Amino acid sequence: MSAAAPDRLVRPPRQHPTDVLRLGLLGIRTRKFRAALSALGISLGIATLVLVTGIPASSQRALEDRLTALGTNMLRAVPQPDQNPPVTLPESAAGMADRIGPVTAAGQVANTHQLVHRSDRTDPGDGLGLTVLASGDNLLSVINGRVRAGTFLDAATDRLPTAVLGHEAAGRLGMTRPLPGRQAQQILVGTTWFTVIGVLDPLPPALDLDRSVLVGWEAAKKNLGFDGHPTVVYVKGREDGIEAVSDILPATLYPELPGLVQVSRPSDALAAKRATHSAFSSLFIGLAGVALLVGGIGVANTMYISVLERRREIGLRRALGANRGQIRGQFLTESVVLSLLGGITGTALGALTTTGYALYQGWQPVIPFPVLAGGLGGAVNIGMLAGVYPSLRAARLTPTEALATA
Repeated sequence: MSAAAPDRLVRPPRQHPTDVLRLGLLGIRTRKFRAALSALGISLGIATLVLVTGIPASSQRALEDRLTALGTNMLRAVPQPDQNPPVTLPESAAGMADRIGPVTAAGQVANTHQLVHRSDRTDPGDGLGLTVLASGDNLLSVINGRVRAGTFLDAATDRLPTAVLGHEAAGRLGMTRPLPGRQAQQILVGTTWFTVIGVLDPLPPALDLDRSVLVGWEAAKKNLGFDGHPTVVYVKGREDGIEAVSDILPATLYPELPGLVQVSRPSDALAAKRATHSAFSSLFIGLAGVALLVGGIGVANTMYISVLERRREIGLRRALGANRGQIRGQFLTESVVLSLLGGITGTALGALTTTGYALYQGWQPVIPFPVLAGGLGGAVNIGMLAGVYPSLRAARLTPTEALATA
């Protein structure tokens, strides 16, 4: 009778999953130091996976935020200059643009053709090179602007003679920061005194607004003889649809002759942003693959050595009736558990390190959830692959072979 006959004739009781797990943990419990070193190898691989995705992803998010601040999702529509008669956009131009599908916000400004002075004692013909613009109260959100000091125009101040200064305009007027608790500073716009309520930060997407004095839409009509027709319309939309918006915006704002409306093309920063995203994605895949390969080789090596050192144990179990499937299950379970422990440790270590580094750099931490789930899933798969050959080798040993070479 062949050596394999007992496996065919005697069928030992089916093992409960908890028994399989207990046997799989036997090698880890009895060889704690070696198991720790093996788990360290896979944990470093998974931690590297999280790091090479999390840190570049956090850096990419910070870069994308900077590029977005440059106006990658913004368009600027103006009438063609030097037309006779001049092109006049409708008063509701911003509302018309806002109805375009990919558009998320739209605002408008209008040149009041008024001069601004620091006081009534300065040269009446010297407007300091500044432009007085009537502005909607939602303009700041459309152009991704921020108020450096004070507040921006809103519904409560729209009809009042109040003004907000662009960054450069504030410098020329000597009002870089309104002082709280003191008498409000005023400027002369045309023949009307306006109270300065805010100063803006620099506006990279709309540099012309840096040299502007912004006043409420209704206040401009009431005090400056403004006719209510905008001269510039700003549109913000989804980046994946900004080119389509650019194509239909002229016909939306001036359907009679769309060619008389100029629309600024999307910023060059949009192309750079997309190229950066593609480059980062390729880098992630390559580095993650190398990290997982290194960890898998470490686990496979540990399991192979474990089989060689535990021939006596394998022989005794086979002599007591364990079949090949149970031996395979024991060593495969040990490999998977070992890799899973390393995966959990590596995922936690990578996430903590990524978060700490991102906060140190002043970035918003970004750790893609698929990476965390993939780290644990990858550890399990690596454990299974790494344990296949050692478990098959262990299962092929007959009791006499295992005991004779132990």
